[in-house]
Amino acid sequence: MLWQPALPEKYQQMGETEIAEAIVARKRQLGGDLLILGHHYQQDSVMLHADLRGDSLRLAQLAAEEAPKRGTKYIVFCGVHFMAETAEILTDDSVQVILPDLSAGCSMADMADYDDTVEAWETIHEVLGKSWKGRLIPITYVNSTAAVKAFVGEHGGACCTSSNADKIFKWALDGGTQPKAAGEEIKLLFLPDQHLGRNTASKFGFITEVDEAAGKGKSETALWETRKDRGGLTAGQIRAAKILLWAGHCSVHKLFRPEHVDQMREKFADDGGVTVIVHPECSKEVVDKSDLTGSTSQIIHQIEQAEPGTNWAVGTEVHLVNRIADQVGERGVNVMTLSECQCLCTTMYRIEPRNLLWVLDNLAEGKVVNRIMVHPKAQELASQALERMLAHVGQAAPSPAAAK
Repeated sequence: MLWQPALPEKYQQMGETEIAEAIVARKRQLGGDLLILGHHYQQDSVMLHADLRGDSLRLAQLAAEEAPKRGTKYIVFCGVHFMAETAEILTDDSVQVILPDLSAGCSMADMADYDDTVEAWETIHEVLGKSWKGRLIPITYVNSTAAVKAFVGEHGGACCTSSNADKIFKWALDGGTQPKAAGEEIKLLFLPDQHLGRNTASKFGFITEVDEAAGKGKSETALWETRKDRGGLTAGQIRAAKILLWAGHCSVHKLFRPEHVDQMREKFADDGGVTVIVHPECSKEVVDKSDLTGSTSQIIHQIEQAEPGTNWAVGTEVHLVNRIADQVGERGVNVMTLSECQCLCTTMYRIEPRNLLWVLDNLAEGKVVNRIMVHPKAQELASQALERMLAHVGQAAPSPAAAK
């Protein structure tokens, strides 16, 4: 995580209304030079000023599409660090990407360090040995650093999102950049979110460690814990595993528990029942108990189509849930968070309107602060991982949990 210096005192003394009015004035002054992107998890007071809204990858794609049309010089990404990096990778050199608060990082992305990834890669190959007739293909969730995306791109892998992980799994299991040869074994290394990896592996019929613990057979997935010798695995476990899962997770989605699903079903047992929809960053135990699982955009789309009078419990970040609840509540759809705990993205929360105003004030004075830059070589390799993903995916609908 990078360090964000304290803002000048005048921004601390300004009231909310004064800040909002000042942002509107600066946006008008900067005109087409400026494009503000707002991730779904942002606070409403920040989203109010976003020109485009979406999930992390879609916003980066929109930035690449819209910047040339608008003549944009500055993209202010109200999200977290890896998102701004992705926008920097996908846009050309005429655009400068800015993160309003440098400390707005992602704990999940930080759990997959580049050096640790290199060490794991080398160790796994040492265990498999030179006589092994197979390939290890890395896949990284877009919630990862540019350095890890570059590693994956360099080693023939691809990025994925929570909505297309199954398609990228299939692409990799079929051989990835080259068709799988007769008798060749393909293993996957999935970074950095173990839960998305495990839930996706389950969709393909692989027995996971969770299944094994429940007495459903021998696991075909293994958890690589980077701080332990050889990832905490025996040589036999590494050789037997079809999917090696990095021991990372989302600090928000790990807060949802299976008992929360049970509690919601009990709560609405006499009131028409409830549909539980969760993000696939939740644990497999939660996903298995849910009715639907989907990415941020898929959750929004599904609930927008919901019938009046229905009840929905949503397992994802609370700002998004509250925004959806307000939107669909007007037509009688009842939406609530799956858990009453504060399931919010605390690093995303660090971006406040005052940070946004500070950035815009500097731009108006001809100064660029908090610019996010990716080394040209890393940008080239990370682009390969992103391009391989985009070449093999489309939009996906929420998946029935029962199909997992």
